[in-house]
Parts: sequence; structure tokens; C-alpha cells
Amino acid sequence: MEFEHISVLLNETVDALEVKEGGLYLDGTLGGGGHSQAILERGGRVIGIDRDPNAIQAASERLKAYGDRFRAVRGNFHDVKMLIDEELDGAVLDLGVSSHQLDVRERGFSYHDNAPLDMRMDTDAPLTAANIVNEWSESEIARVIRDFGEENWAVQIARVICDRRKQAPIETTAQLVAIIDAAIPKKFRAKEGGAHPARRTFQALRIAVNDELDPLKDALFDIMDMLKTEGRLSVIAFHSLEDRIVKTAFRTMADPCTCPKNMPICVCGKKPVANIITRKPITASEEELTANPRARSATLRVAEKI
Repeated sequence: MEFEHISVLLNETVDALEVKEGGLYLDGTLGGGGHSQAILERGGRVIGIDRDPNAIQAASERLKAYGDRFRAVRGNFHDVKMLIDEELDGAVLDLGVSSHQLDVRERGFSYHDNAPLDMRMDTDAPLTAANIVNEWSESEIARVIRDFGEENWAVQIARVICDRRKQAPIETTAQLVAIIDAAIPKKFRAKEGGAHPARRTFQALRIAVNDELDPLKDALFDIMDMLKTEGRLSVIAFHSLEDRIVKTAFRTMADPCTCPKNMPICVCGKKPVANIITRKPITASEEELTANPRARSATLRVAEKI
């Protein structure tokens, strides 16, 4: 299947970078290469990072016409300082799962299709969603579903998972969806506003499998440190947990002082490293939502190195 991905908030994200001719930009979540191509079209150079080998191959093919102005690196943007050592004019992160990963059934990201319970962005990584539901303790599974999925029925879902796996291993997405259906009473599923009852649990497992949240804050600070003065970092988040981390990190960059509020002068010595460009997050237009409903939950925040 061809790697296809519709880049969310494409123009808003790249406009915010204020791309300079010949400037070097990081696309830390390369995916299908949409943001990279937009930067290249505006005269920039791009280093694209992705942990998915299919994304690396597809984006490299798509962007080969730009020659040595584009370079793809397989890895995780969480390790950006180990992967590249250049000073950057700007960077973009499009967090979350790509359209292609959702649409390729065998990747196991979607609750709409029956597939192996995988959910790995890096297909060589050892941990899968099946490992979690079959091997982790009931309390650990409940914690993941509660903390990463913000699911009110996390304890009940974890309990049913552990009961069912005693009978046979849970190996497919359809098995897990059936378990979630059994754990959440029907009258409460009806109050989810049309959202699929498995959405939060699948989100939680995906985050756990790919370790998406814990290293994010440090990665944001690392990328900001790599930017030149007036370089900008654009970050697109897709759920409240990601967005909260980005929002908090940007606020800390802009106001890192740890002195008590009643102190007349700052004595901690911590200086701001960035200005927040987007006081309120940018969201998708109605036109974009019509063309790409997956943009509905996307929020864009931008900060500039000082």
C-alpha cells in the first residue's frame, strides 16, 4: 500500500516557521513528507526524522527531486541530539499517528478493522500492544488506560482484559474491541457523543507502546536549544495530554523563573529562552475539517528562540 498522509494544518504550520531561503529545518515527524515538501518549496533545506521505515522510504521517494536539500534519518525525534548536530533555523513536530499507519490494517492502530494487536510506529521495536494486554499486570494496564487514554472505565476494562486472557491470548484488535464493549455498560457508551467506545483505550495503548509522552518535554527543550536565535518550533498535538505538555514546556521556556512570586527580584538566575508566538492554539478551519476530519482534534502551538 502506498504511504499516504494528509498533513494537518499544513499552511499554518509552515507559515509560522517563516522559512528562510537556504535555511535548515527539522521535520521531526516526517511521515509522508508533507510538511517537509512545503518547507522545501519555500527554499529551505530539511532533515526529516521518522522511526517508521515505510515513512522514510516513501518520503525519500516523494522528495528525491529536491536532491541534497532533503535528508532522511531513521530514528526518534526524542533522540534528536544524538541523530543530528547541525544548528537549525526552525523545526516542526506533527505528533500522533499518521493517516497511513491508521489505514494499513495490519499495523493494528485502528479499532475499525480486525488486525494483529501491534500498534508499533517502529516495526522493529520489541513491545507491542499484544504484549501489554497479555503480559502486564491488571493494575499496570488500568494505569495506562486511565493515564494515557483518560478513560473513566479503565479499571473495568483492565479487569475484563485479564479475565479474558486466562481463557486465550488476546491477539487481535477485534478481540480487544469486544472486551471493551463488554466492560463498558451500553447506557454509558451511548453518552460518548458518537465517539467509538474503544477510542481511548486504543489511544492509551498506542502511547504506551511507542513511549510518546514521557520523553516529549525533554525533546522540546532539546530542539529549542538547537535553534538559532529567532528560529521557530511549530508543534501539532492531537489530544489533551500532548497539548498540555507542549503548552507547559513553552510557558517554562518563556518564563523559567522559579523564585517565589513575592520575591522583589529574581535570584534563581534562570532566563527565558523563547517567546510564545501562539497565545492561543491554532486549530483547523472548517474547510480543512471538511476535507480531512482527522484534523478536528489538532492544535498548533509555536514558540521562537530568543
